[in-house]
Formats: sequence, structure tokens, C-alpha cells
Amino acid sequence: MKNFVQIIMLSVIIASFFLQSCTEDARRGLRPVPTAFGNLNEIVVVMDADMWDRPVGDTLRYYYSSAYPLLPQPEPIFDLRHFTPEELNKDPLRKELRTYMIVGNLNDENSPATKMIINDIGKENARKAKEDKDYNSAIGRDKWAKGQLLIYEFGYSEDELINILKDNFPAVRKRVNQFDDKKVDAYVYLDGQNKRLEEEVKQDMDVSLRIPSDYFLAVNDDDVIWMRRETDETSSNIILKKIPYTDQSQLSKENIIAIRDSIGKQYISSTLPGTYMQTNDVDLPVLTYVTKINGYYTLEARGIWEIVDDYMGGAFMSYLILNPNTNELLFVDGFLHAPGEDKRDLMQYIEHIIKTIRF
Repeated sequence: MKNFVQIIMLSVIIASFFLQSCTEDARRGLRPVPTAFGNLNEIVVVMDADMWDRPVGDTLRYYYSSAYPLLPQPEPIFDLRHFTPEELNKDPLRKELRTYMIVGNLNDENSPATKMIINDIGKENARKAKEDKDYNSAIGRDKWAKGQLLIYEFGYSEDELINILKDNFPAVRKRVNQFDDKKVDAYVYLDGQNKRLEEEVKQDMDVSLRIPSDYFLAVNDDDVIWMRRETDETSSNIILKKIPYTDQSQLSKENIIAIRDSIGKQYISSTLPGTYMQTNDVDLPVLTYVTKINGYYTLEARGIWEIVDDYMGGAFMSYLILNPNTNELLFVDGFLHAPGEDKRDLMQYIEHIIKTIRF
């Protein structure tokens, strides 16, 4: 990851890349430059057909199409679309998508993908990649349309490329997610914010949270605040609760599950009597991570929930955030009920809201 970050710092702006962009702009004449379009979490892979069908393509699919954690039914982290350079050039609309990854073996001088990479990063940088194995990736912007991200991954053998794709995956994933943040934000807050609910959360929980206008208050009993967004197909939910902080042992997997299960038993049920929500750590594990939200020490948990004595379930993400200003933890839970719907993007929308938290 360190190598990838260094490479990004070295090659965010590539001189030959801009020269090509200027040439293409000149060819367009007075035609307006298009704005890139495409779906969230979609990467267009530009790679030669024979490489896509061999171990390099398998490696890329293994990492980038791996399962998003954790959903009741598997969905990939990224949706991949593959074009060869020839296929890319056949249809102008294929050059107006948002996120591209161009992968090539620089040792294969006859490869169309390699020619594209060398043309964009420049021959000098291609030579540098042969001498400096840490230089194996570059970033470009707005090559064919406004609002594009282009990630170049290159080496001098297919074995090198396999290791590069594997080692660079965490940093590339982070870069693509950051690039998508504006698109997520625009969708989540399309109709503005619920200022009244934001003020209520601020007063009762001592926390700032950007709440979309289509969320409403379901419960506020001076212990728990539960906010919901309901459509005909989905139910998105965020729960907040303050907890006195006594010692580090509270920041454990067992404790974060116990907190959400106690809330689930007290507040959340289906229409059937005697039902309640609980964490299901039998069918899938609960994964926990130590992370930071806006600089605050945080324990994150992801898993699936179910309604006891009813056939309902879904995905959740829970956070225990240490408030540096008080001797308290803030428990935040986001959960989704969306039977028959894809859930990855909906969970990302909930996560995006939660990560606006500031004490």
C-alpha cells in the first residue's frame, strides 16, 4: 500500500497524459466535453483479451469481485466490466464511464493495452517502471470525459502484475471509494437534510450528524434515538445510544453484540407478538475491526440480524465510538431490511450518514 501511495504522489499529474488530452480535445473541435456517467462501485477494466482469460484476469476478479462484508446474499465489492482496447474504441459511449482500470504487461510491446498505458504515462515513466519495481501504478483524470478516474496498473511480466494487483488492492479500493463519495453524498442528500431531527440528535446525544430529509424519528425515549427511512421496498435504520465508558474491555466483539441485542429485544419486532431482533452469528460470522471515524477511536462490527420467531433478516453495521470529550461511548447501529433487493449500495448509504458523526 505504501508503494501505491508513493506512486500516486509521483504520478497524479502525468505530462504526456495531458498532452494526449489536449490532442483529443483539439480533435473534438467545438463539441462540448461530455460528463462521465456510470454506476456506483463499477470499474471498467481495460485489458487484452488473452490476459483477461489468464491468471492476471483471475487475480483481478478474485480481489475486486470478492464479497462485500457482510450481506445475507453475496454481492461483489465492485461490479467489473471488461473491454479490450479495441472494444473500447468501437463505441464512444464506452469512453464516457466514470472509473477505469487499465492493466498491461509493459514487456509486451505489441499489446494494445500496453501501448495505451505507455502513451498515457510516457516512455520515460515506462522505463522508470522497469528500473524501479515500486513504480507500478499511476492515476489519471478526465481522459475522455469530465469526472473520470483512471487507474493504471503495469509491470514487466504477468507474474509481476499478479503481485501488483494483489498488493495494490487495498489502496485502489480506498481510492475508488473516495472517488465515489461525491456520488453517494449527492444521492443520500438529494432532497436536503432534516434539520429538525439533526437538532434533536445534537441536543440529546451531544453529537452532530447529517441526516437526510427522508429519515424520520421512530423513537426518542431519552435512552435511544431510532431514525428510519421507509420505501415500498426497503427500510433503512440508524440507532444511537450513549453508554458510560469504564474500561477498555467494553470495546470488544462480545460487548458490541450484547448492546445491539439488548436494543433489538426492547425496541424492534415484526408484526407478530413475541418477536424481536437479535444478531445472527451462526449462519455468518460477525466481523469486527478497530478503525477511526473522523479521528475518533472506533470499534466496528458487521454481520446479519434476524427476527426471532419470524422470517425476517438483513445486514447491519454497528459502531462503538469513544467520545474524547466525555467519559462516554456512542453506540451507533445501522441496519437494513430489503427483501429481494440488492443491499450493498443501500448499506453504503447508511454508512455514509453514520460517518458524518462529530462530537
